[in-house]
Amino acid sequence: MAKIKTRQDFQVIIRLLAVLAALLALSGCASKFRTYNGPEVTHVVVQKGARKMYLLHHEKALKVYDIDLGFAPDGHKQFEGDGRTPEGTYLIDRRNPNSAFHLSIGINYPNPVDRAFAHEAGLKPGGDIFIHGRPNIGRPNRRDWTAGCIAVTNREMEDIYAMVRDGTPITITP
Repeated sequence: MAKIKTRQDFQVIIRLLAVLAALLALSGCASKFRTYNGPEVTHVVVQKGARKMYLLHHEKALKVYDIDLGFAPDGHKQFEGDGRTPEGTYLIDRRNPNSAFHLSIGINYPNPVDRAFAHEAGLKPGGDIFIHGRPNIGRPNRRDWTAGCIAVTNREMEDIYAMVRDGTPITITP
């Protein structure tokens, strides 16, 4: 390894590091935020039983992903802590670039019907249902490991985050 002997050597190394950082940023390797210029995703469809998620442009599937669900995936989410993933039609309503799970986009569960059902039972409906990547700390060690969310790989989540806009409907079927 060469030693830095002069101030000029030091400046050359700094310039090389700056160029390398710029090249990484331009290549997309330095960022989890991707761009998407293709057809609009008009609907997200999740088939819980098949463990599939479809990003649709009208009737055409643009992308299909394998998914993991809540730790008790059968049935509609009814109460906080039940480990179920909701079923029905909701909207993508928010995004979290600083999520504990690589990236995440929110689903507007619970709706008024979900809230009323839980209230009548004297329980909370739960919330914070997202489509997200893997945890930033730790690794899931089994299938269907979330608390009720829909999980994909980090690379897939980067694409989903870029492709799906707030306000997009999402239909989750059994």
